[in-house]
Amino acid sequence: MQELHGYYLEDLAVGMTAVHAKTITDADVVMFAGVSGDTNPVHLNEQFGATTMFKGRIAHGMLSASLLSTVFGTKLPGPGAIYVAQNLRFKAPVRVGDTVVARCTIREIVADKRRVVFDCVCTVDGKPVIEGDATLMVSRKAEQKPAVAA
Repeated sequence: MQELHGYYLEDLAVGMTAVHAKTITDADVVMFAGVSGDTNPVHLNEQFGATTMFKGRIAHGMLSASLLSTVFGTKLPGPGAIYVAQNLRFKAPVRVGDTVVARCTIREIVADKRRVVFDCVCTVDGKPVIEGDATLMVSRKAEQKPAVAA
């Protein structure tokens, strides 16, 4: 299964960055509402959204934030990494049709605790919509058990 594993702690360095981009669709918002149970009408009803400070529907903040999880689980550190903590600051709304770019950059490696701290930002058209940081637990190469021949 090692071929499925992402980076190990020894492979990482401060400054490494990975990115994932996604254009948010109406279907994404509706499915996220269904999966999360967050059916706040600001996400689902244009008429209601028009009465808010956003002057229209907005996507769930956690939908955009979930793209950070995509980076962590598929790219950096990748498969095998475990989320430990996440801090988020929501800076601006995301709307259907916006392309959200999630960027995660290693800020610190705490080798003795197997922790990696990332700076996180999601942008739309270069403008931050979410900023924060995350901590992940990453395996060491020595922790992997050798494959047993059958």
